[in-house]
Amino acid sequence: MTKTYHGSCHCGTVRFEADIDLTRSTYRCNCSICSRNRFWPAIVKPAEFRLLCGESELTKYLFNTKRNEHYFCRHCGVRCFGIGNAPDPVHRVYGVNLGCLENATPQELAAAPIVYVDGRHDRWHEAPAITSYL
Repeated sequence: MTKTYHGSCHCGTVRFEADIDLTRSTYRCNCSICSRNRFWPAIVKPAEFRLLCGESELTKYLFNTKRNEHYFCRHCGVRCFGIGNAPDPVHRVYGVNLGCLENATPQELAAAPIVYVDGRHDRWHEAPAITSYL
């Protein structure tokens, strides 16, 4: 069931809301950036994400293919969301960091299904051999 969640970075400079169905898949990835900052996203369409304030305080980080945009609050360093840009702009998605949601209950987060992906080896449709650390 889709619910509007409100979220922010640690210092509150960046604030957003997103329409998320936490009964659908969320993701944990072992790639270099996700594993280092423990990013746990739910994927939403652009129309389901609204940045409410702090856009000018975000720092964008690009690496590898430079297609996916990783956004961090320049004050506290928290990564609230990222934007995935497939070659076809119709497939643009937002990855919303569940750790930044303010009104998600522990029960909702505990019940959210997790799909593990092996981004470290570019096997995006396979789980890594070990997932317990993600």
